[in-house]
Amino acid sequence: MSFAETMEKLNDLDLNDIDFNNMGSWPLAGRLFVLILISVLVVFCGYWFHIKGLGEAYETEVRKEKTLKDDFEQKAFKVANLEAYKQQMVEMEETFGALLRQLPSDTEVAGLLEDITHTGLGSGLKFETIDLQPEITKEFYIELPFKISVEGTYHELGSFVSGVAGLPRIVTLHDLDIKYGKADNAKPDVLVMNILAKTYRYNEKNKKGGK
Repeated sequence: MSFAETMEKLNDLDLNDIDFNNMGSWPLAGRLFVLILISVLVVFCGYWFHIKGLGEAYETEVRKEKTLKDDFEQKAFKVANLEAYKQQMVEMEETFGALLRQLPSDTEVAGLLEDITHTGLGSGLKFETIDLQPEITKEFYIELPFKISVEGTYHELGSFVSGVAGLPRIVTLHDLDIKYGKADNAKPDVLVMNILAKTYRYNEKNKKGGK
């Protein structure tokens, strides 16, 4: 029987003539239709419950493979550059040690204040006060703040700040406040600068605790 003949018989099929309780008595066209319908359902269910799941699992494995490849490339790059990293670590340790050597010890603070005073006087400034403040303990270092009040011209103040920045020991300047001097001052262009300076020393307790 050709496909055209089968389709013609399906078109001529009257559902009222079909006994659903006795499929064996159905016309050949009806049985073929049911067989095709069941086959389609089996294929669809097989795809939906099995093949689709396998496809999703495959896509997941492909993504995992890409992630593993990227991770491998990163680790291979690190291994290839391990010696360079080690050299960088040595250089960083040397730099860190050089910075630590710039942090004054307890016995050097007085000398540092003397250097700051000489820098100010050499710039032509007049010192009003230098007041040491309480220490502030951080994780790796201790801050040693002190307030400075000086009088001088704009250029003298600029020369002083530049001189402090050039000291061999680390000194940072904060909370800069500049205002005009007293009205009866001999110099009409005199300014008063109040500033918070901070120097630092290494926290020896942290060093001992890390051993």
